[in-house]
Amino acid sequence: LKAALDLEIGEWTLPGARFPLEMAQDADAGSNSLLTYQLTSNPSFSLPELVLERALDREKQSSFELVLTAVDGGDPARSGTVQVRINVTDANDNPPVFSKSLYEARVAENLPAGSLVLRVRATDADAGTNGRVSYSFGRVPDSVRALFTVDSESGEMRTAGPLDFEEKSKYIFGLEARDGGGLVSHCKVQIDVTDENDNAPEITILSLSSPVPEDAPAGTVVALLNVNDPDSGENGQVSCELSGEAPLSIVASPGGSYKVVTSGALDREQASEQRVTVVARDRGRPALWSSRELVLEVSDVNDNAPVFEEAAYSAYVAENNAAGALVLRVQARDADAGANGRVSYWLAGGSAGAAGAAPLVSVEARSGALYAQRSLDYEQCREFTVAVRAQDGGSPARSSTATVRVFVLDRNDNAPRAAGGAAPPFEVVPRSAEAGYLVAKVVAVDADAGRNAWLSYELVQASEPALFRVGLHSGEVRTARAVAERDAAKQRLVALVKDHGQPALSATATLHVLLADSLREALPELSERPAAAEAAAAELQFYLVLALALLSALLVLSVALAVLARLRRAGPPAVLRCLGAQRFSLPGAAFPADFCEGTLPYSYNLCFSKRHLFSSTCFLPGVNAYSSSISSRSSGSFSFFLGNSFR
Repeated sequence: LKAALDLEIGEWTLPGARFPLEMAQDADAGSNSLLTYQLTSNPSFSLPELVLERALDREKQSSFELVLTAVDGGDPARSGTVQVRINVTDANDNPPVFSKSLYEARVAENLPAGSLVLRVRATDADAGTNGRVSYSFGRVPDSVRALFTVDSESGEMRTAGPLDFEEKSKYIFGLEARDGGGLVSHCKVQIDVTDENDNAPEITILSLSSPVPEDAPAGTVVALLNVNDPDSGENGQVSCELSGEAPLSIVASPGGSYKVVTSGALDREQASEQRVTVVARDRGRPALWSSRELVLEVSDVNDNAPVFEEAAYSAYVAENNAAGALVLRVQARDADAGANGRVSYWLAGGSAGAAGAAPLVSVEARSGALYAQRSLDYEQCREFTVAVRAQDGGSPARSSTATVRVFVLDRNDNAPRAAGGAAPPFEVVPRSAEAGYLVAKVVAVDADAGRNAWLSYELVQASEPALFRVGLHSGEVRTARAVAERDAAKQRLVALVKDHGQPALSATATLHVLLADSLREALPELSERPAAAEAAAAELQFYLVLALALLSALLVLSVALAVLARLRRAGPPAVLRCLGAQRFSLPGAAFPADFCEGTLPYSYNLCFSKRHLFSSTCFLPGVNAYSSSISSRSSGSFSFFLGNSFR
């Protein structure tokens, strides 16, 4: 026999299969020749041929080494042996086997791509190609393939993309191991993604009540918010606060909701809009935060009255102004908006002495301009006050009042005027008077004021200019020198009174001076003046009587004509018809001796203006006459009554 026999038997060979062995050779003959074979005891094989008693399993025993002994029939018996080496060839009868049916791993989110997650391992008892295992995904969604990769040779699973806990916190999918013969086995992989604080809180404005009225009470809800942090644990626990100086506060509600409410009074005039920042912060390490600005419009409420720029105004207007002239413009401001801040102006009253302020000025409702209603007169009203009310357009309206004090400035529109009663016809100055003797005092007044009423006096005409002088400011007429014998007894002085206005206005006053040492000496001079006056009065009386006679004649003639006209229409009366015509006209008619002619008493009024140059008028008395004198003054008109009866 050979030293060894090598056989290959596939493990797929069915039991009962026979494998012929090479026969042993024995040179002896007869009973000493080869008698039998013996095989090492093995349950898998038997003789006489090598018979497979049961199925082989290479994975359990890949080879057998048997000893085949050939024994002859001699005595003593001889034998020969040969080693039978049986190599069990592999059949792909074993699928890959994973070391675990479930592989688990915990990985943090946001790992960089290529990070190792886990390693799977599968073994295959087969040999060769049948035992070579490759790994791959089973039937998994594309989202898993996008996030993970598995190495087909090593079984290492790595990240292919960023993991996001908030998107998905757990992945369960299958892997398969495939050998070279096509057998496959499966396992499960569970990957838990652990949370990282990688998300800041998210603030969502659910509602915003804007605008909000400025008179909204404290606690009014102006906004509803929802704050959410997709992280877990402390990373997702959020607290909110407000940043800013607005009178607002934030109140937490269940379920991550928050209310923004007013914590104090709003004032649109101080801030027409309120800006506040909502800050949400989680409890992660490090903490993440986010913010959202709220802009809250504040609507106006009529809570402000108009305010004048000045509480009291002063205006100066020159008299004799044109009607409609601008006096002053008042201005009031209302901090409110829209109609609540639209200001109109009205006169609320005033005082200006007896004249009253209402007819003097008016105010333009929109602009606040005060206009003079008529020309002002300083001499009648030097100042007056009016109250101007500023009222807004709110409902109810609010108002305030300012006082305007108007001062009327004087213009030089009044000439000086002599004061007091009528001066005596003469001032008597003794001839012994020395220089500086007070003759008279010219007193004048000027209705104007200030410089317009400052008066100065001067002599513009005098019989003896060197004899008299007048005080520039006092108006005192004094002798400038001693009276001389050559000076005429009658002196006539004309004083000019002038104010200091621009232009200056003036008036004159006439003074008659009589130079006499005694009353007896003055009487002859004084008597001349009444005689002239009586002559003038007689002349005036003549013309008055003449006018009256003419009027009476016209009246009588009119009455007679009327009577005649009536008689003519009615015919002559019977008494006249009885009389002859000759009875009405007799030549040489004579009146009785005791017959008296005359007129009825009469009276009439006459008015003379100040243009007349006479100072008094005297009428010559008739029978039962009543005389009257007419005196003229420096101003005004004159009226007098004359009553006379004549017989």
